[in-house]
Amino acid sequence: MWVKTVFSVIGVNRFETDLQIAADLCADAGAHLSILVVALASPPPIGGYAAVLSDPWREERENDLVKLGECSEQVESLIAKIPVSADLDREYTEMAWADLIIGERARYADLAVIGPDLLSEGELRSRAIDGALFTSGKPLLILPGQWTSALHPKTVLLAWDSRLAAVRAAHEALDIMRKADQVHVTIVDPEATTGRDGPEPGADIAAYLARHDINVIVDRLPSAGIAVADVLRRHAGDIAADIVVMGAYGHSRMRERIFGGVTRAMIEKITLPLFLAR
Repeated sequence: MWVKTVFSVIGVNRFETDLQIAADLCADAGAHLSILVVALASPPPIGGYAAVLSDPWREERENDLVKLGECSEQVESLIAKIPVSADLDREYTEMAWADLIIGERARYADLAVIGPDLLSEGELRSRAIDGALFTSGKPLLILPGQWTSALHPKTVLLAWDSRLAAVRAAHEALDIMRKADQVHVTIVDPEATTGRDGPEPGADIAAYLARHDINVIVDRLPSAGIAVADVLRRHAGDIAADIVVMGAYGHSRMRERIFGGVTRAMIEKITLPLFLAR
C-alpha cells in the first residue's frame, strides 16, 4: 500500500481514541506510526512586559509543561503495547508557530491523520489542520469517529471542480479509489465550457480515473440555492459513501476564513471520513 508512514497529532487533554485509530490504520496498512504530542503555550495576559512580571502566567506555563510530560509518558506506555512500529515526539509551542511545526513534521509521512479527540480541541484542531494542509505538502485524513476502514472504502465521493486542489486530491487518493467498488465524481452546478470543465463536465477526470482501473460514475448536481457543502453531504448519504475526497481551500485561506467556503463548512460539520489535499 502507498501509506508507509502515518503522522498523528495528539493533544494533551484527550488522545486515547485518536491513538487507537492511528494504530489501527497503521496495522491495516503495515505502516509506521509517527506521533507528535502538542501543547499550546498559555498566552501572556496583556503583553510581553506584563508577562515577565506575571507569576501566575509563569506558573501556568510550568503546569502546561508538566501536563505535556505526563501525557507523553502515557502515550509512550500505550504505544509500547500496540503491534506497530512507532516513534514519539512532543512539542510545547506558541500558538502562532504551531501550524508550521506540525506541518514540518508531517512532511516526513505519507498521510497525516486527525481523529475525533483532536477535533474537539478547538484552537489546536485549527492549527493542526492548517499545518497539514498548508505546510506539509501531504494529504490529510480527518476521521470523525472509529472509521478503521477509511483506507478501504466501497464507495467514494470525489468532489470535483477542476481546480488544482481537486486535481491534487484525486491524484493522492488514486490507490484508495482504485480499490473501491464505485467512485462518484460529483460536480455541483457544472458549466459546459471550452475551458476548465470542458463541453461535458466531469468527462475528462472520469476518463483519467478509468485508465487507472477505477469504476467511475459522474454525478452532476444542481445546488438549487443550497450551500455546496450541504449538497455534497446529502449526496454522500444518498450514495452511501464511505469517504469524501476533495481539494482543500480552492480559494485563499484568508478568503475562506472571512467569507466561508466548502472546505471550512465540510470540516465544521464532518460526518464522514474526509480526505483532503491541496
